[in-house]
Amino acid sequence: MPANEQTPQTFEEALKMIEQIVAEVEEGKIGLDESVEKYESCMKLIRFCQDKLNQAEKRIEIIEKTAQAEQTNSVTEEKTPD
Repeated sequence: MPANEQTPQTFEEALKMIEQIVAEVEEGKIGLDESVEKYESCMKLIRFCQDKLNQAEKRIEIIEKTAQAEQTNSVTEEKTPD
């Protein structure tokens, strides 16, 4: 991203930035060079969003595995006589 653009902190911020770039390009009021710069910025933002989605997916997988393990332990404890 060009130096004058801020780096998003969240998925939602990045998505909003992508939407703004798309709107600017769709207006057709910018030249070819600026369009290419906007495209480059957009691609970096898309990668940022993909990384955030991958991180969220991994967290969800860990949460599910932990919940399944806890459920299995709970069932095993219920079946084990004292």
